[in-house]
Amino acid sequence: MLKIAHFSRFLLTTLLSISCTGIAHAEPTTKLTILVGGIRHQKGEICLRVYSSEKGFPMSDTSEVQSGCTKITGSSVRKDFYGLKSGNYAVAVVDDQNGNKKLDTDFFGIPTEGFGISNNPTVSITTGTPKFSKSSFSMTKSTTVNIFMKYSLDP
Repeated sequence: MLKIAHFSRFLLTTLLSISCTGIAHAEPTTKLTILVGGIRHQKGEICLRVYSSEKGFPMSDTSEVQSGCTKITGSSVRKDFYGLKSGNYAVAVVDDQNGNKKLDTDFFGIPTEGFGISNNPTVSITTGTPKFSKSSFSMTKSTTVNIFMKYSLDP
């Protein structure tokens, strides 16, 4: 009889705890896929930074919302980022040949490594560094961005 009483209390406690729990509503998972093409080297890695505002874009290594590097295995690479909220984002890419995780430049500030920016804007001495507004895109549940590497400034 004692075993039945314990079982009844256990069953009642379990039923009460189930009825009192709320339903958790999870945020929808987002996936940003970045495809980088036109890679000239088969060594080093491609480093990518995802920015949610103009703050620090495209050079800062501290203001991105997500970042990561992937080893170069061919003339193109793919990198996925998860969990970004809906909104506008821009991506900066570096063909990091020396492993320092940043875009190296010469004395005049001209890149000495390959680089790329989302929306593939013109980058020249006259246009200067691309602005976030020209490089940004709208993030939805699943977004793919194609970026083509540049190994010199545009004419």
